[in-house]
Amino acid sequence: MSSNFENLDVWKRACRLNVDVWKLLADSKEYWIRDQILRSALSIPSNIAEGCDRGGNTEFKRFLHIAKASAAELRTQLYIAAQTKILGAQETKQLTDDLIVITKMLQALINSLKN
Repeated sequence: MSSNFENLDVWKRACRLNVDVWKLLADSKEYWIRDQILRSALSIPSNIAEGCDRGGNTEFKRFLHIAKASAAELRTQLYIAAQTKILGAQETKQLTDDLIVITKMLQALINSLKN
C-alpha cells in the first residue's frame, strides 16, 4: 500500500476525534487521566499513518490492530472519565459512538487487506 494515509476516511475521522477530545480536556486539571486520554486519542491516527507508510500489508495490518487497541483503551478511559464526572454523559456518548464507528472502519480496512 502506498503512503496516502491522508486519503483514508478512518484516519480523517480519527484525527477529528483527537481534536474533539483535546478541546474537551484542554483546560482539565485532572492530569491523572487527561494525559492518558490524550495519548490514546493521538495514538489512533498516528498508528494508521505509520502503518500505511511502512509499506506492505502485513505491517499495515499490524499497526491497524494497534490503532484498534488504542481505540478500545480510549473508550475505557472515557467511561472512567464519565464515572468520575470529568466528562459529561452526553460528551462521553458522542465520543464513544465515534470510537465504535472508527473501530468498525479499522476492522473493515484490516479485512480488506487480508484478501
